[in-house]
Amino acid sequence: MKNQHPESEQAKRLRAARRAVIKLGTGIVTGNGGEFNIEALEPLARSIVRLKKDGRQIVLVSSGAVGLGRGRLGLHRDRLNGLVMRQACAAVGQSLLMHEYEKLFEAHGIHLAQVLLTEGDFVDRSRYSNLRQTMEALLKLGVLPVVNENDTVSTVELDYLNTRGGKRIFSDNDRLAALVMSRIEADLLILLTDVDGLMQMGASGSKGMSASVIPLVEKISPELKALALGPSEGGRGGMLTKLDAAEIAMHAGGVAVIANGKKTDTLDRIFAGDPPGTVFLSKARMAGKRRWIAYAAGVRGRVVVNAGARNALTSRKASLLASGVVRVEGEFEAAEVVSIVDAEGLEFARGISDYPRGDAEEMIGDSSKGQANGRANERASVLVKRDNIVLLERK
Repeated sequence: MKNQHPESEQAKRLRAARRAVIKLGTGIVTGNGGEFNIEALEPLARSIVRLKKDGRQIVLVSSGAVGLGRGRLGLHRDRLNGLVMRQACAAVGQSLLMHEYEKLFEAHGIHLAQVLLTEGDFVDRSRYSNLRQTMEALLKLGVLPVVNENDTVSTVELDYLNTRGGKRIFSDNDRLAALVMSRIEADLLILLTDVDGLMQMGASGSKGMSASVIPLVEKISPELKALALGPSEGGRGGMLTKLDAAEIAMHAGGVAVIANGKKTDTLDRIFAGDPPGTVFLSKARMAGKRRWIAYAAGVRGRVVVNAGARNALTSRKASLLASGVVRVEGEFEAAEVVSIVDAEGLEFARGISDYPRGDAEEMIGDSSKGQANGRANERASVLVKRDNIVLLERK
């Protein structure tokens, strides 16, 4: 008899996933007192062992270093408002974190590798390439990489009290996990937290409103992000950062899942194709270089364009010509990524500049003189080639 209920696309892709990045949030890794949450992590470790024995490659991105350091030093949570104090706690907690993971996995014969990353590992193209090579080598050796931000030297991720600017690459481990997933071409990104998934509110009669998990998302809209506002208590990343991470995973052609890591069967169910939580599924895939431009590259300057150039870029898939540029701002060199904004200052694209700022300004000036003299701009200079431009979705 034929199966009356064929397997869904999401179930097929989850079951087929051979390489996955699993991110553990602070609420999973640490308890209320800043202790290592062995009760939640032991069943997760057993699931990871089973997955590796099944031939799957796993990368673990773990929060919790700051919390463990705070607990070891006996500090109140309020003491973490200062950047330097958070860095000190991270320095203490990172070794504790790895020690606890070693104890969890050593009984199963699994070797661990500590991988501490900064934004420079993504911004710099050579280091970005080396990151892929290093991770590939570790996975081929059967090692379980444990990834975290290098909190003791990086001020970007820990300084979460400031509003995240457009130039930041990641300010939380959700986005870091997504960027790692994108770089190593993983099939699956799993964000484990202490809630059941992305929730939506619904009416429940006389009892008022009730919340239910959104099971499947195929496009991340501004309305969906409005549901996710608000940080979590212990960590830096709230649900909104998880949506940002899921969006990167979708553009990488992969699947993302947000689920409750405190439930002992969560990982097993995800890889069995019966995921709890929210699944993010997209059939589109952005090329690797374009993902780097959009998400991982450091933005070095701004190019302000006129309405005609904006229309040419967004509607006709054109290159950016000097004749369409009003002015350039900030310092940048050739082959660095610049933000492309309209006259109102709205960023709608990013691209790799073919020229440094000084040369770009000269080209803009020459173009303006030619137009003023009525000469046809037959040899208009290309500042940014079309293949090096990525249009950004409106938020």
